[in-house]
Amino acid sequence: MRLFQTLLLLAALLFNAGAGAVTVVNGIKVEDSISVGGAPLQLNGAGTRYKAIFKVYVASLHTSKKVASLDELIAAPGPKRLTMTFLREIEAGPFGKLLTRGVEDNNSKAEMSKLVPGLIRMGDIFTVNKLLVPGDVITIDWIPGTGMVVTAKGKVQGEPFKEPEFYKAIMSIWFGNVPADHALKDAMLGIK
Repeated sequence: MRLFQTLLLLAALLFNAGAGAVTVVNGIKVEDSISVGGAPLQLNGAGTRYKAIFKVYVASLHTSKKVASLDELIAAPGPKRLTMTFLREIEAGPFGKLLTRGVEDNNSKAEMSKLVPGLIRMGDIFTVNKLLVPGDVITIDWIPGTGMVVTAKGKVQGEPFKEPEFYKAIMSIWFGNVPADHALKDAMLGIK
């Protein structure tokens, strides 16, 4: 009997040792470590995007090392991933327009003129994916040598965006001076 209890205790300890590998945010499991482009990444932070009182999506940021600002994110070596898991149904067209607005809010008019072709391509992604429903996932990966890869609902959306400036502009939506949601920015940057 003593051996059986010891084995049960050992099994419980082993099970709980692996339990720290996931963070749960509003019912969405966020992996503490992932791999992008063959490189291991750690969870930098995760939180929920609110619009008024409504929960829109859970977002997480995975990086090769901890970052606390947009500049640190861009300077961090290796791949990076921002993930959005939707909590409510949302039309993709208006969502894409909000993303464009986020870029406009965080970049000068001179910078915006250079970003227009990429923003048009991003708009096309949201035209194809007309509706986002609870559980749908969009990932935005930066892979050195490849560029920014957008995946929606498990499918890569077109060719990578090669320009690092465009990636920085897209990341400014969440991490710029005028983020879409200040609390979400702090959560993903691990700022309490």
